[in-house]
Amino acid sequence: VVTTSRKKLPLGIAQVGKSFRNEITPGNFIFRTREFEHMELEYFVKPGTDEEWLDYWVKERFDWYIELGIKKENLRLRQHGKDELAHYAKDCYDVEYLFPMGWSELEGIANRGDYDLTQHAKHSGRDLSYYDAESGERYVPYVIEPSAGVDRSFLAFLIDAYDEEEVEGETRTVLHLHPSLAPVTVAVLPLSRNERLAPLAKEVHGQLCHSFTTYYDDSQSIGRRYRRQDETGTPFCVTIDFQSLEDNQVTIRERDSLAQIRVPVKELEKSLQGKLRGEPFDISPLWATRQK
Repeated sequence: VVTTSRKKLPLGIAQVGKSFRNEITPGNFIFRTREFEHMELEYFVKPGTDEEWLDYWVKERFDWYIELGIKKENLRLRQHGKDELAHYAKDCYDVEYLFPMGWSELEGIANRGDYDLTQHAKHSGRDLSYYDAESGERYVPYVIEPSAGVDRSFLAFLIDAYDEEEVEGETRTVLHLHPSLAPVTVAVLPLSRNERLAPLAKEVHGQLCHSFTTYYDDSQSIGRRYRRQDETGTPFCVTIDFQSLEDNQVTIRERDSLAQIRVPVKELEKSLQGKLRGEPFDISPLWATRQK
């Protein structure tokens, strides 16, 4: 990789793929399975800088979960004791999540030293040392390895996002998923199946589907459709009503606050992009249904 890509250290190689293990007691839904999706990074660094890079990746990986919506109080770091370190590890941290069954590991970040490359070199007969042109040194790189199970992370995001709340005397089930994780970003909902609404609703959907993961739904009442999207975790619903036919404006409804705003169709895509970037959801008393 160094030769073909002409990269200098530090250098990272990441991959995602299937892993298998002889798990004696699979259970807790998808937390412990015999086949699972695995993502890891092999980050090659100069010896002597490995502790600094371990600290860097521990923070990066911990913050990654928070940035994607997991509550900080449900996460913790646990450093491995000397008596539980793997034979190849200089140091290791686990990112743990407070699952319903208790604290359990989401991800491990290990300082593997030069064990991997020295073992490969020993058994392959190949020289896997690295020549540092800047310092004139030749050395065997150390490896920092963040390693996480996709299935466990997915389960943690679902658990943390799930909520039930009382709205107008009824229980609303909602997934407060980060927009990057939501299977649908924007749902387009005509107020009814009235044939007058369909052309504009489909035009709006056609306009948005190139920029967002969208879903068009015109079955059952608008209230039921809102609830379906809440359960799916859709951040925004766009509603086309009869007023839209007169003023060419539509209503954007936010999942978490249930607030609604009215925007012109020509500004809809720009407005949604801004909201997904974190712009405040400015509400008008005329259109707001509920504030946080």
